Amino acid sequence: MNEVTDPTPPVAGWRGVVADAHLALAFLTRLPLPDTGAYVPGALARSMRLFPLAGAVIGLIGGAVFVVGHTLLPPLLAALLALLATLMVTGALHEDGLADTADGLGARGGREKRLEVMRDSRSGAYGVAALVFSVALRATALAAAPTALAGLGAMIAAAALSRAIVPAIMQILPPARADGLGAGAGLPHAGIAATALVLGSVIAAIATGLGAAPAIVAALVGAGLIAWLARRCFGGFTGDILGAAQQLAEIAIFIALAGYWS
Repeated sequence: MNEVTDPTPPVAGWRGVVADAHLALAFLTRLPLPDTGAYVPGALARSMRLFPLAGAVIGLIGGAVFVVGHTLLPPLLAALLALLATLMVTGALHEDGLADTADGLGARGGREKRLEVMRDSRSGAYGVAALVFSVALRATALAAAPTALAGLGAMIAAAALSRAIVPAIMQILPPARADGLGAGAGLPHAGIAATALVLGSVIAAIATGLGAAPAIVAALVGAGLIAWLARRCFGGFTGDILGAAQQLAEIAIFIALAGYWS
């Protein structure tokens, strides 16, 4: 397990919850949120306990687009528009990580070469292919929703649960770089990772009912796969790998829900 890097004590009570929720939304989205002042070292690591809540907000926005689109358009087109809405809300934060990770995995050479390729902001063939398949798989699975409300629940569950695994990845893997995300954001302790997983699971259960069970299993399998690849090929996690983990978990969740609906 990684040790927590948390040089400042958390704010207690509801003020702390509100502060963590604000920071989680500010980090994961481009929503126009009020500025609360200077950044506090270690605060981002603590706010990860509420990453699933921020994910639920993202999913709710995309799900609302799906519900409206589902009444007017074919299901696949409604699903594509819903995913486009989430891309706009997040600034394609995790998709960028997926593309960079795919390019790193496809690079010839050792660990340092792969990490160097991941730093390149340009997407190569592997990165572009990963993005195409990510959108295609998620949209096709979402389009299989039997009702508009089922699609709304799937969007909320997938967005929340896939972000719940981020602090868990940071617990089981070391940072791949000394100057990476762990050094700048701090490392969440096991309690934060557990809280995020429980919160994500509860949100998924509320949003999808019995469909939450296969969704949770799928998310854990997807996270386990990216963790194994990250350890084997990069020696640990980077911000890009965390983004790829979210994407792979979200894809797995949508596919699991599509299977549950069929």
